[in-house]
Amino acid sequence: MNQKVMHPMDKFQRQVNSLVKSNIIKPTDSIWKIALLFGDKWHFWKKELQEFGFSMQDPVSELLAVEAWEED
Repeated sequence: MNQKVMHPMDKFQRQVNSLVKSNIIKPTDSIWKIALLFGDKWHFWKKELQEFGFSMQDPVSELLAVEAWEED
């Protein structure tokens, strides 16, 4: 039985997508707006996002458009 382990960014992306669907944030909002919602965990997620080439000014829609999170 081969189970695929979910990348942490998949979970983060799903959480952000849920925020968009709940109208808490908009797809056009900058990623930095998420910081207020993730509190103490934001430092970790910001680092992860930057490692994948995101800036905090990028729109949330760019984060949601990623189809696969793969590390080099």
